[in-house]
Amino acid sequence: MYFGSHVSIRKGYLGAAVAAKTIGAKAFQYFPKNPRGLTIKKFDRTDAERCAAFTKVHGLITIAHTSYPVNLAAEGDKQKKIIQSILNDLEIVEACQSIGLVVHFGVYKGKDLLQGYKNIISSLNMVLNQWNGKALILLENQAGQSAKMGMTLEELVYIRNLADSPEKIGFCLDTCHAFASGLWNGENWDALLEKGKHLGYFDHLKAIHLNDSMFPTGSYRDRHANIGKGYVGEKGFKQFLNTNLLNNLPFILETPESSQYTHQQEIDYLKKLVSKDK
Repeated sequence: MYFGSHVSIRKGYLGAAVAAKTIGAKAFQYFPKNPRGLTIKKFDRTDAERCAAFTKVHGLITIAHTSYPVNLAAEGDKQKKIIQSILNDLEIVEACQSIGLVVHFGVYKGKDLLQGYKNIISSLNMVLNQWNGKALILLENQAGQSAKMGMTLEELVYIRNLADSPEKIGFCLDTCHAFASGLWNGENWDALLEKGKHLGYFDHLKAIHLNDSMFPTGSYRDRHANIGKGYVGEKGFKQFLNTNLLNNLPFILETPESSQYTHQQEIDYLKKLVSKDK
């Protein structure tokens, strides 16, 4: 299975790929540029292309993640800056030959929630009407911490279907977000799986953010825990990871790392978890 983690690009895109391979990962995620801003980056295309060549030779699957300020539900000048930032990210992602760019569903705090959904569709259309590459926008489900939006499979699927270019949009499932929002309670995976199949969600699922939760299901708290060490627990993840429908997807850890417990150790734990009898 394609287990990996988020990796820094401090040493460049190729450096990130080498670092991922060094810890035994078969997949990794990276920020295309500074994650704290929307400034357009003039990136080193040669470095990105070397990253692409390295991942191809070593069979690594890669995805990228937008900067923190990106909000598809934004309006006005902020929306315009976000559109340009996403397009810049997609150009980098394409050069690295990654599957796509993970983008949070969006947060809208105005009184008319419907306007928030309209803004999300508008932002997606403005991006994808200008984008002709192979890299996808990967919509990520949300925990409900900042706004009660993007927490259900229905929202994700319907927003994709309403966009002008749905073929350019896929999904990234964050397990902590799903648990925190109450979508997944650690015991209802089979029912959620059937719902997702019926809606067509899994037809377009391209990546997994693999995170346990520091808080109980339905808490709306987006705080990641190491796999098996949070409220989901080993039993819940064992069932999740042994879902055949998820085979061949990249599973990306966004969990705490320290000198006492590294992502390499956590990847080794995941390998043991899926090797156990179902």
